Amino acid sequence: MSKSEARSIFVPDPTPLRLTFLVLSGASLMCVASAIDPLRAANRVAGETLFDWSIVSIDGKPPLTTAGLPIAVTGTLDPTARHDVLVAIGGFGTRAGSSGPLLAAFRRAARSARAVGGVEAGGWLVARAGLLEGRAATTHWEDLEDFSAAFPGVDVRPDRYVIDGPVFTTGGASPTFDLMLQLIRSRLGMAAALDVASVFIYDQARAATDAQPLVSLGRLDGYDPRLAQAIRLMESHVDRPLPVSAIARRVGITARTLEKIFTAAIGETPGAYSLRLRLNAARRLVLDTAEPMADIAARTGFSSAAAFSRAFSSAFGKPPVRMRRG
Repeated sequence: MSKSEARSIFVPDPTPLRLTFLVLSGASLMCVASAIDPLRAANRVAGETLFDWSIVSIDGKPPLTTAGLPIAVTGTLDPTARHDVLVAIGGFGTRAGSSGPLLAAFRRAARSARAVGGVEAGGWLVARAGLLEGRAATTHWEDLEDFSAAFPGVDVRPDRYVIDGPVFTTGGASPTFDLMLQLIRSRLGMAAALDVASVFIYDQARAATDAQPLVSLGRLDGYDPRLAQAIRLMESHVDRPLPVSAIARRVGITARTLEKIFTAAIGETPGAYSLRLRLNAARRLVLDTAEPMADIAARTGFSSAAAFSRAFSSAFGKPPVRMRRG
């Protein structure tokens, strides 16, 4: 996988990424959702398909999750299919063993992938395929000791998730969500990752190296706390936007300092981010409700329906009425 090392998926890149998710019977429904739904939300936020995926199983039949709910699949794992990322999502039973044909198919499919991942117990399959030898990895905290004993050549860590070159592993559903936010942030920028997190009312992505399990404090750890405070003010005043100077004053800093914080963390000015926050809220109302455009304009802080339509068209390439009809 030396060539894959040079083509990391965790770098700025707006080109579409193709992912294949191998869901194993006994996987957690939340792990499946945490792996796939952030990518779906990223496509929706972007208005285009930046992440394209397929879901497969060992035998082509819908695998049953721990909740007893089946996951629809497009077929079996095709080792000759083209994909950028191959991800195994496993749970109860995955650690018990894997058949020779499955390991052979997984190894072959991994050869052409830029990255390979193991979600929760999916790491056992990745390790049995020999793809974690000499690398750092993690799995669910309940299995860490057994995983370390089973694979002495792997640097097993109690981290929430681990990225080591072209291979990544996660400890469970919440760390998987965090990993996907990092993927989105790495490829599309911090602003896009915040937009995706807001879709799920998800306030915090813990550091990858934080130990499992942890209590989520609902904060934007790793970033200036004044950034989170300013964003919360913007969110609470979508209908009546505060001037940047007023936001800065409430945060206790100058407008210039606030601009520096936003530019460093998000790559946008506070004013630009506030506008995009309001327009994203407006787009959800346009697509998901039948509210009149004038009401949406008022709810998202625009002085008139005409001003709202102009800003909306500039941001999304079409006026709100056309987007709703489409």
